Amino acid sequence: MTETASSGPERLAPGARALMEAMTAVFPDVGSTVTDAAEARRILAGTMPPPTGNPAVGQVEDRTVPGPEGAPELPVRIYRPHSEGRGGGAAVPTVVFFHGGGWVLGGLDSHDTTARSMCLASGAVVVSVDYRLAPEARFPEPAEDAYAAVCWASEHIGQLGGDPRALLVAGDSAGGNLAAVCTLMSRDRSGPRIDHQSLIYPSTDPGARTPSRKANARGYFLTEDAMRWFGAQYFGPGADLGHPYAAPLRADLRGLPPAHVVTAGCDPLCDEGRLYAAKLAEAGVPVTEAHFPGMFHGFLGVGHLLPDALEAMAGLGKVIAATASDRKIDGQEGGSGG
Repeated sequence: MTETASSGPERLAPGARALMEAMTAVFPDVGSTVTDAAEARRILAGTMPPPTGNPAVGQVEDRTVPGPEGAPELPVRIYRPHSEGRGGGAAVPTVVFFHGGGWVLGGLDSHDTTARSMCLASGAVVVSVDYRLAPEARFPEPAEDAYAAVCWASEHIGQLGGDPRALLVAGDSAGGNLAAVCTLMSRDRSGPRIDHQSLIYPSTDPGARTPSRKANARGYFLTEDAMRWFGAQYFGPGADLGHPYAAPLRADLRGLPPAHVVTAGCDPLCDEGRLYAAKLAEAGVPVTEAHFPGMFHGFLGVGHLLPDALEAMAGLGKVIAATASDRKIDGQEGGSGG
C-alpha cells in the first residue's frame, strides 16, 4: 500500500494523487516561501494553462455591473447555455458564482472552465463575479461585492433569460464562504430572494480547529500554512472571526434557502463543510450533500480527469436545474429575504 508523508496509508482515490501533485507544483507556495499577494498572483498567472479547449457554451459576455455604494464597478462574465437546451427559450435558473482562491487569488479566467462546466451541466445562466481581492480589499468588502452582484442579477434576471423564481448562489472554497454569506445578507437585508445555495468545499469558519484541519494540514494541496496566510490577508489584524459574515457556521441559519454542499475527505475544510450542512438541517433548511472521501481540496477543477469531479459537477447540475419553476417540488421552493 502506498504511504504518504502526512497520513500513512494512501487515502486519495486512484489517480488523484498525480493530479493533485501537478496542481501543487504550479500553485504558489503561499504562507511558506511566498508571502506577498502580488507575487503569488504573478506566479499563478505565469503557470495557468491557456483557455483553449474550454467547454463551449451558448454565449459568453464580459461586462461590468455596479458594485457596493462608493465602490468600483464589478467585472462579471456571463455564460448562457445553448438555446437548444433551454426548452424552446424557456426561462432557466441563474447562478451567481464566486471563485475560490482564499479571497486573495483567482478571478474570471482561473475559474472559466468551472463556470462553463456548471453552465453546461445545469442549463443555467452563470454569472461569474470578479470581486475585489485581499489584502487590498479586506473583510467585509469582498462579501459586499458578492452581495452587490446578487442584487444586480436579481434586478436584471429577465434580461439574463433567467427564471425570476430560480436565483442561486454558488462558490468554491473562499467563494463558497461568500455564497453562504450572501444568503445571510439577503435574509438580514430583506432581499433579494435567493432560491438555492451550492457550496463547494466551503470555508465556513476561518477560526475553526477541526479534526480535518489537523489530519489534512499538509500533503493535500491546501495546507494549514496557506489557510492561515489567506485568513491574515482577508481579515487583517484584530478582525472578528466570529462575525456571521466571516464565519457563517457561527450564524443563526434559520430562514436560509436550500443548500447543496460538496465536500472532500482529504481536504482541511471537510469538517466545516459537513458541519455547516448539519447545522443548516438543524435550522430546518433542506440540505443535500455530496461527500467524496478520496478527493482533495480543489478537485472539481480537474474536470473530466477524475470520475469524482465529473460526478460532483453532474450532481451540481441536477440540483441547479431543479430550481426552475417547472421543476420545483411543492414545499421545496425555499428562498430567503423578501
